[in-house]
Amino acid sequence: MNDLIIASGPVIVENGCVLLNKHGDTSFYKFCGGRREHNDSLQDTAKREFKEEMGTDCEILEPKPFLMYTTKETDLGMNDVILVHYLAKRIGEINPGPDIREWKFVPIGQLTDEELAPNIIPTLQHFGFMP
Repeated sequence: MNDLIIASGPVIVENGCVLLNKHGDTSFYKFCGGRREHNDSLQDTAKREFKEEMGTDCEILEPKPFLMYTTKETDLGMNDVILVHYLAKRIGEINPGPDIREWKFVPIGQLTDEELAPNIIPTLQHFGFMP
């Protein structure tokens, strides 16, 4: 069965560093975010996921998101995935949720492909943080 997964999350950049975390069943760093639920708007999904993962709120700065297509293998087979990222700013102190194994602000100039989800660099390029 091939389900379409729509996931949304904020992109938080502060002082030239991007907020990334490790959670779930993956070993690489990724943006906060997760699946759209209950017909929530994509912006509401991004804000909810940030609150669940980082324990604080965020404000969407740019209403036009960056979209990226990828696939994900699950027990039921290969799934199409649409990733939706909004440029946002953090409001409040980070207090990570129980599913977050690790989080950090990474200097954008020090990002390396090996440890990142495949959407990180294209998203940062889209928002003008990388050439």
